[in-house]
Amino acid sequence: MWFAQPPKTMRLTLRVLAHLLRYPDAPFRAHLAEMSDALLSEAALSPERLDELQALLKRLGSLPALQVESEYVELFDRGRSTALHLFEHVHGDSRDRGPAMIDLIQTYEKAGLYLGPEELPDHLPVLLEFASTQPPLQAREFLAETAHIVRVIFSALLKRQSPYASVLAAVLELSGEKAEAVTVAPEPELDESWAEPEVFGGCSTEGQAKPGQPQPIRIVKNSHTQGAQA
Repeated sequence: MWFAQPPKTMRLTLRVLAHLLRYPDAPFRAHLAEMSDALLSEAALSPERLDELQALLKRLGSLPALQVESEYVELFDRGRSTALHLFEHVHGDSRDRGPAMIDLIQTYEKAGLYLGPEELPDHLPVLLEFASTQPPLQAREFLAETAHIVRVIFSALLKRQSPYASVLAAVLELSGEKAEAVTVAPEPELDESWAEPEVFGGCSTEGQAKPGQPQPIRIVKNSHTQGAQA
C-alpha cells in the first residue's frame, strides 16, 4: 500500500527509520520501545508496514546483542548491493562522486543542517534525518529523488530475506513510491572485488571506462530537483 498524498506529518517516522538503519549498539537498543511508540502514534505508514517494523523492533530487542550487531555488519558493511551509501550505487569509485557529495552537503547547509566529521552526506540515515526537518511535501519530493536507488537496496534485502527490507519499503512508501522489487545484479566474488585494476584501466567499479572507450554519462536528478532544494 502507498499513499497518493504525503501524510500530514512524518517527522518522527523518518527519524525512527533513520535510527533503524544505524549500527544497533546498546544505546540504540535502549530506545526500541520509544521508537515503536513513535511509529504507532504518528501513523504515517500503512498498517502492513507498521506491523513489519514492529516485528523488526521486537527482533532487535530479543536477540543477543552480538548477533544483532554482527548481522548488521555482515548485511550493510560487507555487501555492495546493500550498502547504505547511496552514491556507491550510482557513481562507485568514479570522480563524479566527489561533486555529488558537495552538492548534497550544500543542500543540507542551505536548510541549516551541518554534518559531523564522521558523517557522509549520502548515507541513507543522514538523508532521512534531513528529510525529517522538512515539511511533508518537500520531504516526499526529496526522498523521491533517491527512490530508484532505495528500490535497489530494498530488492537486495528482499533477496537475502532480511527483515530490514521493511525499513526500505517504508522509505519508498513515504516517497510516494510502491515497494516493488527489481532485478539485482549478482555481487562479484570477494577476490574479484578486491583485485587491483590495471594501470590506466579505468575505475575498478562503475563509473569510468578505459581510455579510448565511451565514457558513460549518469543522470540521477529528475523533475523533483527544485522541490528537494526548497
